[in-house]
Amino acid sequence: MLLFLLILAPIIIYFLWPSDTARIKKLIKQGAAAIEKKEIDDVMAKVSFNYQDEYGLSYALLKRVLEEQFKVMSDIKVEHENLKVEVKENSATAEVDVRVVATIENQTGIIVGDPKTPAHLKFTLAKERVKWLVTKTEGLNPNL
Repeated sequence: MLLFLLILAPIIIYFLWPSDTARIKKLIKQGAAAIEKKEIDDVMAKVSFNYQDEYGLSYALLKRVLEEQFKVMSDIKVEHENLKVEVKENSATAEVDVRVVATIENQTGIIVGDPKTPAHLKFTLAKERVKWLVTKTEGLNPNL
C-alpha cells in the first residue's frame, strides 16, 4: 500500500499542480483585481524588487506612482482580454489588451487605452524562487 502511494503521489501532484502558464494568468487577473480595489501591497506583491522598465521606473518608484494615482482615483475598473502567455524556463512574457476606466475629480473616463482599442501591454516575468513576478512592463505610459 505504501509503495502504491509513493508511486501515485508524484502523478497526482503533476496533474493537480498548476502549470506556469496558469499561474501567470492567475497573477495577471489577481493584479487587475488588486488595482480595482486599490490594494497597493497586493499589487506590489506581484512585482519583482528587480523591476526596471523603459521609463526608468524601479520597484520603489512604481510603488510611489501607484500610491499617488490611487489617492486621486476612485471606481477603478480594469478590463482585460486576449491574454497570451509564453514561458521559457525561468522567464516568461504575458501580453494582454487592457482598458482602465476610473473617476478622477468627479469625472469618469478611460485612463488606459481608448474607446475603440485597448492598450496592448507586455509584461516580462521572472521565476523567483517558486513565484512568478513582473520585472518589466511595456506599452503603459506612466504619465497618467
